[in-house]
Amino acid sequence: MRATILALVACLLASSSSAQSIDDLIALRRTTGTPAVSADGRLVAYTVRETNWTDNSYETEVWLADARTAGSGRQITMAKKSSLQPAFSPDGRWLAFISDRSDTRQLYRLSLEGGEAEALTSGTEGVTAFAWSPDGTRIAYTMTDPVTPEMKARTEQYGEYTHEDHDARRAQLHVLDITTKATRALTSGAFVVGAFDWSPDNTRIAFDHRVSSDAGQSGTADISLVDVTTGAVTALVTQAGPDSNPKWSPDGRQIAFQSAMAKSFYFFENGALAVVNANGGTPESLTARFDENPSLVAWTTSGIFFGASQRTWSYLYRLDPGSRQTAMHRVREDWIGQNFAVTPSGAHMAFVASGARDFPEVFAAPVAATLVPTKLSDLGAQVAAWPRHGREVVRWKSQDGAEIEGVLHKPADFQAGRRYPLLVVIHGGPTGVSRPQPYGSASFYPIDGWLAKGALVLEPNYRGSAGYGEAFRSLNVRNLGIGDAWDVLSGIDALVAQGLVDKDRVGSMGWSQGGYISAFLTTKHADRFKALSVGAGISNWVTYYVNTDIHPFTRQYLKATPWDDPKIYADTSPMTYIKNAKAPTLIQHGDKDPRVPIPNAFELYQGLQDQKVPVELMIFRGFGHGLDKPKANRAAMQQNWDWFGKYLWPGEKGTAAQ
Repeated sequence: MRATILALVACLLASSSSAQSIDDLIALRRTTGTPAVSADGRLVAYTVRETNWTDNSYETEVWLADARTAGSGRQITMAKKSSLQPAFSPDGRWLAFISDRSDTRQLYRLSLEGGEAEALTSGTEGVTAFAWSPDGTRIAYTMTDPVTPEMKARTEQYGEYTHEDHDARRAQLHVLDITTKATRALTSGAFVVGAFDWSPDNTRIAFDHRVSSDAGQSGTADISLVDVTTGAVTALVTQAGPDSNPKWSPDGRQIAFQSAMAKSFYFFENGALAVVNANGGTPESLTARFDENPSLVAWTTSGIFFGASQRTWSYLYRLDPGSRQTAMHRVREDWIGQNFAVTPSGAHMAFVASGARDFPEVFAAPVAATLVPTKLSDLGAQVAAWPRHGREVVRWKSQDGAEIEGVLHKPADFQAGRRYPLLVVIHGGPTGVSRPQPYGSASFYPIDGWLAKGALVLEPNYRGSAGYGEAFRSLNVRNLGIGDAWDVLSGIDALVAQGLVDKDRVGSMGWSQGGYISAFLTTKHADRFKALSVGAGISNWVTYYVNTDIHPFTRQYLKATPWDDPKIYADTSPMTYIKNAKAPTLIQHGDKDPRVPIPNAFELYQGLQDQKVPVELMIFRGFGHGLDKPKANRAAMQQNWDWFGKYLWPGEKGTAAQ
């Protein structure tokens, strides 16, 4: 009995002190979305996500801070469910936001002088985005069209079925009069409205729109103007390829936007910031000399602001539309700045930032070349007593000589001269990017748990990753999987050569494109790994092509359809090499995944079974391409913890992560 009690106490102590357990990681409060900054730069509103285990949901609330006072953030919404997308009225007296407290997402406003939030809309469908008019008298918003009488009648007569490419419901632009609460639709038609922006004189709204919300139709995005009084719509940018996210110039004469500039292969080629006369004309690129994808933030009286990645880091830039020169705004070189908001004057900004040692926080700062920010949130306090694991950017040469970077995570008690087990975590995209920041998003892989257990973790930014320029992003065109695998394997070899890694204790995993690369490693290079995990990964490009909601992706990266060039589809498909498979493989997939549909999982599962390879398939019921509920995230992480524990730490007891 005494031994049993002591063992129980030891387990409880271990659980309470294990700061990087799966549940601890999932339960971390994190800032989400883009902060809002008042026009005078004095106030910042931002959102914080919390985990509700009881309702199995992530819930977001709005916080408010004095931009001049460190740690001044305080929660100002506490309703049922979530509140998000805060935005100040132009006069700074009101804060509007979207909330699903009444089950559908509606628009609310809250007086900054005190009082309860007031509902501004009450439609049967949810509000998806909104923007104040410059004079503060109206709010434009987007909302999905309700189910049509014709669709209701069809369902009543024939039951439920889907007419592919025909039944998509549209999202249209509406306007709300603040005083009367009257609303009216501004647009209608066979398109879906995306981003939009008011003209400085309050008379027109520029908006982007595409054929449907299907991801495969992203290339159809064009830009039009709508007259707020008459509802008359005028086409403005209609060139090939996606054109989106319009922003008016302060004088109302021009509109800046993000553009592929009529390129055919926009998935991996550089996008641009372009400008067009508000009365029509030929768009001009402003960033032809900038070798990355700029993300447009705002056009202010002091210039055009945009965010962009540079290798593993990311910064804010200011563009002079006349000279087309850019200037960088950052705190330091090893800095991850994102979700930027800039005041109309271009004098003040708010943003989220982190670094290799810094948990992501909300900041405010006067705009300057070198930012001197005020930290408004204190989310890092949650992990202050947790192990301070090391994170560093490492580089190596791939098989073809390409320089590859990655993020190497080291345990807090790392010892030089010791060889460690290695877990490789491969990001998706492929134009994603892994960045060195502590206690990152806890969705699929318990990275910090493995560090505490005594392993190294490598996140490679393989060819195709963002932040390294167009030429690098193009290196896996007609080379998917093949070149990506070179980059992963050469990274492992480099760490082995440095005496850091035990080559006989290596595992690899990834989700989406990272899952595809893991599947490729499973079948073509399985002798290099003790175990692998494939999350929502492609196993056969033909299967993927005919099932996915984003057909242009494959046509652009492989530069062919399966019927045009079956060889390139075979060469880059993991299933082609299934006879080589040896390493135990865990497969995880959502059964409603439209991006990488579940036939990919079943194909790999059956192939591995036929080869007598140890394999498990975990199907997440009701989930799409990602997992957006905490218990599903817990399950995915625990499954990976157990899988790699079984093969990299065989026979070891107590491998539960919590």
